[in-house]
Amino acid sequence: MAEDKYRWGMVVDLDLCTGCQACVVACHAENNVPTVGEVETARRRSMHWIRIERYWHGADDELRAEFMPLLCQHCQNAPCEPVCPMYATYHDPNNQLNIQVYNRCAGIRYCGVNCPYKVRHFNWFDPYFPEPLNEQLNPDVTVRRRGIMEKCMFCIQRIRRARDEARARGEPFNTEEVKPACVQTCPTDALVFGNLLEPESEVARLARSPRAFVLLEDLGTEPSLFYLKRGESYVRTG
Repeated sequence: MAEDKYRWGMVVDLDLCTGCQACVVACHAENNVPTVGEVETARRRSMHWIRIERYWHGADDELRAEFMPLLCQHCQNAPCEPVCPMYATYHDPNNQLNIQVYNRCAGIRYCGVNCPYKVRHFNWFDPYFPEPLNEQLNPDVTVRRRGIMEKCMFCIQRIRRARDEARARGEPFNTEEVKPACVQTCPTDALVFGNLLEPESEVARLARSPRAFVLLEDLGTEPSLFYLKRGESYVRTG
């Protein structure tokens, strides 16, 4: 039986993001992402599938911090895909996601060089989870070896589980019930996730907003991650 077609996407409301980094912590816990410490981070060997970029805005007397979560954009024309000689990164035609197959990856890093958003990370070290973190590893996600590239995959294990459970119950698959770990954890609901091919879904409606934009639009990568511009008097409804 052929799979249904989806285009999973995310909308980030920059007005609501406070830079608390709860999404970063949730991503580490859900996807078995190890930490590397201050020293290796200073050497540009950080390991975060989602990170919070901080910008300073305003004059000196009214200077304020603004935040932008940055993760894999799941481009429809992804520059990282055609350069991988191992076919370790490819485009999932059913989910329209950019997938990383870890046991194919040889750590050549062409994909990281070709990613204009710099959201792919090379795993420099054997995974280490000090106690008690070793007790909370997610059995649905493999623990990756060193020497490969890693990245966000929109918690595809949650997507597959929700779809399989709906099929087992004989019910229609409600795509709006699927929430990646970062979306589920965000205390301000700044992150919205869903199927962009469903016109009435919240994520599709927000992606059509006049405030919506994508990063580096001129490159023609067609990201599936949209941002909502900041506004002084905007209130999101729905």
